[in-house]
Amino acid sequence: MISGVVVRPLKRIKDSRGEVRHMLKRSDPSYTRFGEIYFSVVNPGWVKGWHIHTRMTLNYAIVSGKAQLVLYDARTRSKTRGKFQKFVLSLDNYFLVTIPPGVWNGFKGLGKEPAVVANCATHEHDFKEILRLDPFGTDIPYDWGKCKGGC
Repeated sequence: MISGVVVRPLKRIKDSRGEVRHMLKRSDPSYTRFGEIYFSVVNPGWVKGWHIHTRMTLNYAIVSGKAQLVLYDARTRSKTRGKFQKFVLSLDNYFLVTIPPGVWNGFKGLGKEPAVVANCATHEHDFKEILRLDPFGTDIPYDWGKCKGGC
C-alpha cells in the first residue's frame, strides 16, 4: 500500500426496488472536509491520467461500469516513494479509495460500457493546484497496455 492511501469497503443495501450505495459520511475516519463532488466518465479502453493534486484529497468510488485505478507515489519524503498501487473498481468490487495530495493517479476504462467514478473531494477543483503528465510518456514508468482512440 502507498503511504496515506486508505481503502474502505462500502455498504450496499439492496431490495426489490433497487439499492442504496454508501460512499462517504462526515463520521467516517477518512472524512476531513467537503469541497465538491464530481463524476469522471472513462470510456472503455481509454486512459485518463496522469494527474496529481497539491492540496486536494480525493475520495473515489465507482458509480457504474468498471475501471482500473493506478496510483504512483513520487513524494520525495514518502516511505513508499516509487511504488505503485492498483485497483479494479466495479460494483462487484465496491469500495472507497482515499488518496492524499501528492500521489499521481489515473484511470483506464475496462469492459464494454463507460465507467463513472465519483470523487468527493476536500477542495473545489482548481486548475492551479493540479498537474498533469502524459500517461504514455516516460515520467512515470507504467505500461497501461492496449487502449483505443488517441492513445
